[in-house]
Amino acid sequence: MNKYYRDTWAEVNLDHIEANVRSLKRHLPEETAIIAVVKANAYGHGDVEVANAALRAGASRLAVAFLDEALALREKGVTVPILVMGAARPSDIGIAAKHHIALTAYSIDWLKQAGSYDTKESVPIHIKLDTGMGRLGVKQRDELEEVLTFIEKHPSFCLEGVFTHFATADEKDKTYFDKQYERFLELIEHVNQKNVIIHCANSATSLRFPKKVFNAVRFGISMYGLAPSADIVDEIPFALKEAFSLHSSIVHIKKMKKGEKISYGATYTANEDEWIGTVPIGYADGWIRRLSGFEVLVEGERVPIVGRICMDQLMIKLHKKQPLGTKVTLIGTQNGQTISVDEVAKRLDTINYEVPCMIGWRVPRIFLKNGRIMEVRNSLL
Repeated sequence: MNKYYRDTWAEVNLDHIEANVRSLKRHLPEETAIIAVVKANAYGHGDVEVANAALRAGASRLAVAFLDEALALREKGVTVPILVMGAARPSDIGIAAKHHIALTAYSIDWLKQAGSYDTKESVPIHIKLDTGMGRLGVKQRDELEEVLTFIEKHPSFCLEGVFTHFATADEKDKTYFDKQYERFLELIEHVNQKNVIIHCANSATSLRFPKKVFNAVRFGISMYGLAPSADIVDEIPFALKEAFSLHSSIVHIKKMKKGEKISYGATYTANEDEWIGTVPIGYADGWIRRLSGFEVLVEGERVPIVGRICMDQLMIKLHKKQPLGTKVTLIGTQNGQTISVDEVAKRLDTINYEVPCMIGWRVPRIFLKNGRIMEVRNSLL
């Protein structure tokens, strides 16, 4: 088990990951496959640890954004099918074939370029259809037919899947979602769907529209216990269990006199004699300066961050003198009080996806299973 030598850490509850996957599996038609999305190091949680938890709970495939992420999983011993959903370089199809990694074909031009490189084994291909996201994907029927013909005739490729991505599945207004869904139906009419994975559903679609998921879904944000958006919280069919928490400790404490200043720019002035604690986490860890003035938990009570957050440290105003080593919770629950990922996201005027992704990898991850530490990952050692 890796060690770490700082008083800041993140905890990832793998039991919660598994519970969320099992809940989705019960919610969907029995034959529906779950593709666990572990891109961006599993949204900041830890790629291989989350992948294995999802697979234990019933997921059968994984999806990532880039080829490097897929290769990292292979190097860590993951053998199940992996799909790269983003753009891979055509020249890299050989490495994908060698490691049995599926790639996304998003245009006939990409496919023709990739087809100019020889491979010893065929590469599984998922065709991406752009039904209204405006990102990657084939838009027109004529191009789709050309792509299908090219794959059928080229020995380097085998068609494994067809998919799209919805832009507004997490919004109350379903107008644009319905438009994209109808467009997807129109396009896949031209695909021989026998033995092909058809997937259009992200977390929001999987949770809200289980009858529109075809034979596979991509379970991303809600696998980590987070709602796709605040708009649809009331439509989520089962309780999501948040997996990520963030903690630190008080490493120094001092009594500041009324009128004394705190941190860079001297922006905070003590209004009275105050106990100030120093906590070893800062913007280099992803706890960015915009969180100055936000709150953390100490002994189950909310206390404010005072002064500007530094690169490696921040200061908090305490209700009383605390012992050195006292636990500070930045995200999570302490003595019945909770600061959620959603609350942090609201403070930052962003989405919950971004918050765990922000927490850098010099913050060690502690993986919990059955309430015990299963593994510690410290990327610096």
